[in-house]
Amino acid sequence: MLFIEARELGRMETRTLKVLDDGDVARVADTYHAWRELGGRYADVPGFARAASLAEIAAKGYALTPGRYVGAEAAAEESESFDARMRRLTDDLAAQMEKGVTIDVQIREHWRR
Repeated sequence: MLFIEARELGRMETRTLKVLDDGDVARVADTYHAWRELGGRYADVPGFARAASLAEIAAKGYALTPGRYVGAEAAAEESESFDARMRRLTDDLAAQMEKGVTIDVQIREHWRR
């Protein structure tokens, strides 16, 4: 079975609609057609496509999530813990909010002139 992880392809047209351009569609189609060729040119691409055997799928509890096979989950893992990341992001947000207040004051002063 061929697994293709295409989450990173395309662009968000709206908040809920992702659109694949012709190049993205061609990449997926070319990968599929290469895989279907007997003795063909297919090769696994870490993080994008991987052919898995039924035995391997069974060993993973028949889970059919592409990331389990192509390696996307391992690539997406963070070395930073959730708590550390949350603290860092909260600190970044607080700093940006403070900067926003400073910019607001500067804009108001400029308008008074």
